[in-house]
Amino acid sequence: MESDRNNVIVMDGGMGQELRRRSSRPPSPLWSAQVMLDEPELVVSAHRDYIEAGAKVIILNTYSATPQRLERDAEPGLFEPLHAAALDAAHKARDASGKEDIRIAGCLPPLVGSYHHEIVPDNAACLKSYRRIVATQANGVDLFICETMSLAREALAAVKAAVESNLPVWVSFTVDDGDGARLRSGESLAEAAEKVVRNGAEGLLVNCSAPEAVTTAMDVLSRFNVTYGGYANGFKSVDALEPGGTVDVLEARKDLDPAAYAEYALGWAKHGAGIIGGCCEVGPAHIRALAEKLVDHGFTREQ
Repeated sequence: MESDRNNVIVMDGGMGQELRRRSSRPPSPLWSAQVMLDEPELVVSAHRDYIEAGAKVIILNTYSATPQRLERDAEPGLFEPLHAAALDAAHKARDASGKEDIRIAGCLPPLVGSYHHEIVPDNAACLKSYRRIVATQANGVDLFICETMSLAREALAAVKAAVESNLPVWVSFTVDDGDGARLRSGESLAEAAEKVVRNGAEGLLVNCSAPEAVTTAMDVLSRFNVTYGGYANGFKSVDALEPGGTVDVLEARKDLDPAAYAEYALGWAKHGAGIIGGCCEVGPAHIRALAEKLVDHGFTREQ
C-alpha cells in the first residue's frame, strides 16, 4: 500500500551509538540502558535532538533492559527502575520540545541479543517476558514497536503481547544484509510479515540492516495492506557481534553520511514507505537531512 504524500512519519535514529558518542563512560553489555543509571540527562538531550531534527516518533531507551539480558549482564531488580527512568526521559524530552504531535513508542526488542535467532527463548518464555515489558510501558507510550526481530516466532510473541495493550503495534524485522527478502534466521520476510499482520500488526518495517537490504525489503512489505517503512543501520557488517558483547567490535561505514542516508530514505518514500527513521550509526544529523529531503520532495509537511 502506498503512503499518502505529505504523510510520511519520521522516526528518530539510533540511540545506543549516539549515547556512546556523548558519554565518557566505558562500554557495557547493557548498551544504552546503563546510561539510564549513570547519565539519564544524556538520554533526554538525545531524544530532544532527534525531535528538533524532525522526528515525530521517539523510541524508549529500553532496548537492552529485557529480563533475560538483565539476568545475564546486570541485576534483574534493575528492570523496573530502568524502564521508569526511560519513560521519564522520553516524556521530559517531549514536554521540553513543546511539540504536542510527538509520539513515544514502547520498545519490544530481541530478548537475549540482536541478530542471533538461534538463542531466542521458547515461545512461552518470550510471551511472558514481552507481556511484562508491555505492562510496564503501556501507560506511558502511544504505540509499541517490536524491533530488530530476526526470527518470526519471536516477533509473533512480541505482537501478541503488544496488542493486548490496545495500542497500535508496529513490527520491524532485521533482514540478511545480502538478501533483504529474508530474515537473519533465513526465514521468508513475506511469510513472517503475513503472520504478524494477521495477529494485529498495523505497521511493517525493516531495521538494523544495510540500507541496500532495506530497499529490497520495500518490495516485500508493500504487498500488505498496512503502512510500511524502514530504518537502516550504518555498520559494514554485524557478524562479529556476539550475545553479551558490545558494538565496539563493529565498524561503521564511511559512505553513509547524512546526505547519502537521506537519498536512501527518499527512495523508500518514493516506493511508498510511510514510516522512515534510522538505526545504529544514524544520528540526529542524518534524521535532519532525511526530514528536510522528504519535505523538499513533498513527502512530509514543513516542520
